[in-house]
Amino acid sequence: MRNYILSILTCLIFCSHSEATERPNIVLLLADDLGWTGVGCFGSDFYETPNIDRLASQGMKFTDSYAACTVCSPTRASIMTGIYPAKLHLTDFIAGQNRPNAKMRIPKWTKYLEHRYITIAESLQDAGYKTAHIGKWHLAQKGANVDDFGPTKHGFDVSYDAPAGTRGYQLKKGANAKGESKSDYLTDYLTDKAVEFIDQNHESPFFLFFAYHTPHTPIQGRKDLVQEFEKKVKPNAIHNNPEYAAMVHSLDQSIGRIVQRLEQHQLTENTVVMFSSDNGGLTQRYGKHDGFTENLPLRRGKGSAYEGGVRVPTIVRWPKVIQPGTVSKTPVSTIDYYPTFLEIAEHQIESSYAKTIDGVSLLPVLKSAEHQFDRELYWHYPHYHAGGDGPYTAVRSGNWRLIQFHDDMRTELYNLANDIEESKNQASDHPQLVTQLTDKLNKWRKSVNAQMPTENPDYDPALADQVQKSK
Repeated sequence: MRNYILSILTCLIFCSHSEATERPNIVLLLADDLGWTGVGCFGSDFYETPNIDRLASQGMKFTDSYAACTVCSPTRASIMTGIYPAKLHLTDFIAGQNRPNAKMRIPKWTKYLEHRYITIAESLQDAGYKTAHIGKWHLAQKGANVDDFGPTKHGFDVSYDAPAGTRGYQLKKGANAKGESKSDYLTDYLTDKAVEFIDQNHESPFFLFFAYHTPHTPIQGRKDLVQEFEKKVKPNAIHNNPEYAAMVHSLDQSIGRIVQRLEQHQLTENTVVMFSSDNGGLTQRYGKHDGFTENLPLRRGKGSAYEGGVRVPTIVRWPKVIQPGTVSKTPVSTIDYYPTFLEIAEHQIESSYAKTIDGVSLLPVLKSAEHQFDRELYWHYPHYHAGGDGPYTAVRSGNWRLIQFHDDMRTELYNLANDIEESKNQASDHPQLVTQLTDKLNKWRKSVNAQMPTENPDYDPALADQVQKSK
């Protein structure tokens, strides 16, 4: 009898281990400020991204993929929670900008990710996944104790970011002497940490969230790569900044190393790899073009109300499910990543909490690129930004996108099917549609208890753009 019991226990242990290792690993690769056309397979005429392009050829490319906000922290919060930033009241980058003399007074928004939300990392931890956060967190107020609000307090077993002494993308000399790459460039150092995590956890299901800093400012490429791209500049190209091109190429090299490490451990078939960005590329600040990059044919970039601020390149590779080289035109958002990963992991969370999630699982699209969701997508940004157009709310319904600007209460309407550039405002041509979409937008804003900007009694047109430094 004792041997019989032992055999049953042994079977249960090994069966559980087998089932655990069969669950797909999940790797999320998030670029910072990378615009929609910021990689080769999405149309760049200068940036070289062979590894990212290969992911697209092996998986699915999303042409109509969106960040939940036009700046980074709210989008990151939407990924972690599956909830719209407006509902979280985390609606600007942390710590944001304060313009005391602007036309509108911004609301008192939340400057950290509250612990009352169950993050995707916490959910996957509960499902038996090993979890790692590599890179930029940006979900805690500057000066806050990272032990209280950092990644390891939100479901990540381990977390790595820039080591002490790093300036921009340049590590302190010798800071990575023991790293695989031996490189003092930040992207290479963090990639060393990512592949170490894969090496250490390849026998159990894992969730790796690599939140890159690149190509966010400061625009600082690795010197050897900058020199290479300086020789390749084409004066008439849309993208022609060699420093920025070097940063994008470092990103691509990093992704290549991660994919290679998955292959080395024979994890390719059973790993979901998702690549995306937190918002559009930064193109201008205070009305002046920075010369860093372009998001054309999309209008504007990071911080703005237009497509260039929120439409981002997204790719998913999962050989077991996705047909190679497929393209989906289904509108999707970063709020969808959480429920997608939950379904992939076959993990259910408490039903009452599940109802708070705004996103939907993308699994039906991954199985069939033509699948469409019967819903609208929303954006709410009650703030000012150097690259923006003032506080706004927007909705995409089908091919139509309506934007409501709160500074002057003007409304703009665009048909993205034939005007992806958002060059012709059709609000006056379609008053009934404007009314319908405005009603939907107002109902949604009320349903999420969105915070609104208010009239500023200290408004001074001459000082409106001046930013007061945070104390």
